[in-house]
Amino acid sequence: MSTTTAGVIFIVVLAAALVAAYRPFGDYMYNVVAGTRHSRVERGIYRLIGVDKRGEQSWGVYARSLLAFSLISILFLYAFLRLQDKLWLSLGLDPVTNHIAWNTAVSFVTNTNWQAYSGESTMGHLVQMAGLAVQNFVSASVGIAVAVALVRGFARSRTDRLGNFWVDLTRITLRILLPIAVIGTVVFVAAGMVQNLHGGTDVTTLTGGTQTITGGPVASQEVIKELGTNGGGFYNTNSAHPFENPTTWTNWLQLFLIFVIPFSLPRVFGRLVGQNRQGYAIVAVMAILAIASIALTNAFELGGGGTVPHAVGAAMEGKDVRFGVSNSATFAAATTLTSTGAVNSFHDSFTPLGGMMPMVNMMLGEVAPGGVGAGLYGLLILAVITVFVAGLMVGRTPEYLGKKIGAREIKFASLYFLITPTLVLVGTALAFGTGNNATALNVGPHGLSEVLYAFTSASNNNGSAFGGITVNTGWWDTALGLAMLLGRFLPIIFVLGLAGSLARQKPVPASEGTLPTHRPLFVGMVVGVTVILVALTFLPALALGPLAEGL
Repeated sequence: MSTTTAGVIFIVVLAAALVAAYRPFGDYMYNVVAGTRHSRVERGIYRLIGVDKRGEQSWGVYARSLLAFSLISILFLYAFLRLQDKLWLSLGLDPVTNHIAWNTAVSFVTNTNWQAYSGESTMGHLVQMAGLAVQNFVSASVGIAVAVALVRGFARSRTDRLGNFWVDLTRITLRILLPIAVIGTVVFVAAGMVQNLHGGTDVTTLTGGTQTITGGPVASQEVIKELGTNGGGFYNTNSAHPFENPTTWTNWLQLFLIFVIPFSLPRVFGRLVGQNRQGYAIVAVMAILAIASIALTNAFELGGGGTVPHAVGAAMEGKDVRFGVSNSATFAAATTLTSTGAVNSFHDSFTPLGGMMPMVNMMLGEVAPGGVGAGLYGLLILAVITVFVAGLMVGRTPEYLGKKIGAREIKFASLYFLITPTLVLVGTALAFGTGNNATALNVGPHGLSEVLYAFTSASNNNGSAFGGITVNTGWWDTALGLAMLLGRFLPIIFVLGLAGSLARQKPVPASEGTLPTHRPLFVGMVVGVTVILVALTFLPALALGPLAEGL
């Protein structure tokens, strides 16, 4: 069987599994976020933190609760990292330096999981398990909670209540993420992933020196990482390490876990607004963009981009022979279409146009299907912009799901869309303007791509690395930390503001002039608006980087 054929089968089986999971898993998540019953454990948590489980919040209170929780999480995780050497299971490792601790704390709380360090030689087991892995859960839950709050804004009318952040956070963590993580961990352990608290064994190398082979709670953290579409990993080589990704079928399972929640959330959207066909339209947009991206990435990598790749039939440099070119290209596309950031190959070694595709995926806003929750609310923002553009075309007030899209709503949507490109482009310009681009290993277009990728990954809360650039400096850790922080929480504030504005409206009955938002025409319009907005925003930067190199 050829590599191309195997790659196609891999993708088709993955797509079929996601289609099969869409309805039952989407319905399960809907029951979790829409249900009124609370388990005994949940009620105990509410009493512990002093929350009224029946009390709902306005968008402002919801946002302040979310920001307070995230601020406390950053401070706690920063202290955890700085005091590592005084904690149990530290493995004798030194405390994390202040700028790496800042960068890492912000990274994991924002669901980015960018790593400017080698996990196995920098973090002890307790910090990995009780610090980083906890944020893998709750930061992902925050994203789903924000998406649900926005959908409630569409579904409700004449109210300022969007739900309760603390109830949403608790339910999503305990009922969605935790059960699947437990099951997935057992499967991955059976596949050969390490799951122990072994501190390390010194072995003699052929050169006469020694190196430490470390085990650790790899399987559980890998499942949490993929399920919450987080980047980061126990090992610096991430999903290319055989302890984290032993076989081709674990590679497939990781991608399934990455995709299953964000691709099923449109079902929750459809059920909450009372129109399942609206959910089908949104998931169709996600699928079209995802299929196009995966196909292009595979084509650029299998087609090669130079004399040697053409001679051997594909660009194999930087890829693991266990997975080959196609599965590596699919993994790269999948983890940048979502906000996962996991890697099983070296993106810096991709062909110029192949390396461009992960950047473009993130520049799209990671909406195909995006991070858990973040992909859904990002795409709904683009849907709002689309109906606004359509309204301008025909000269009438745009409507979406019975809600008017007026000046206030489009301001929230526009601010949401503008913040991330601003962070990416300004950050890249500052790196070059201050001379910090000198840490890139390449010059010319490829050197620009390395810097551009870093800020694109951080600002979009992806966490993947292009490679070929040293970012473990005070300037880079601080700058990327700020990009992650602002790229996460400013858009969330705008989303919740939009949700509050929509919830206060009274429903507008559909008329002959209402644009149907469940038909193929609307799906095509959303795809077009998404691509055009990204092209207009980032084309000059891409033209100076990967496009110039590719041509």
